[in-house]
Amino acid sequence: MPQPDSIRILGVAGSLRRASFNRALLAAAGELCPDGVTLDLFDLAPLPLYDQDLDTEDAPPAVQAFRDALWAADALLISTPEYNHGVPGVLKNALDWAPRPPQHQPLSGLPVAVMGASPYTWGTARAQAHLRQTLVFPSALVLSQPEVLVANAAGKFDAGGHLTDDATRTFVHELLVALAVWTRRVGRPRRESGPLTHA
Repeated sequence: MPQPDSIRILGVAGSLRRASFNRALLAAAGELCPDGVTLDLFDLAPLPLYDQDLDTEDAPPAVQAFRDALWAADALLISTPEYNHGVPGVLKNALDWAPRPPQHQPLSGLPVAVMGASPYTWGTARAQAHLRQTLVFPSALVLSQPEVLVANAAGKFDAGGHLTDDATRTFVHELLVALAVWTRRVGRPRRESGPLTHA
């Protein structure tokens, strides 16, 4: 039974690759949560490409599962790679599905933290900036600091995908602590309407 002050974070990775550094970074975050905080991972792979013709009251099951997971969470943690100086299509697609229909936006008022890992020396700064801009319209409450930009990621995970770099583990833990503080400060606005119900 969750404690009254406990926080449930939903974690999503913007990569579908099985050996993705960003999926591994989320797995490490699950190990590094502070007391009273849990992290549940959601796989974006089953989401279809956004199609307004499919965006009806009977949304595709994978889409509704994603929206329901967002509604159930106290906060969201996104780990994104950087593709062509921006957010990967799989992540942008998920964020196109999430805030629909407009009167039941699960991202509105939701505290969000962003991190990312890249095999290159410049990390994921541009992708994270792009992601923060994308989250403005649905009124997500994005944590500004600290930033976690994991560059040269291949040298920071072992062959099994375990995060071995002590400094990076500290940065991830500090981000989770900050997200917990941010979530307790701004909270989720209570909506009388709540999420849509489904037959």
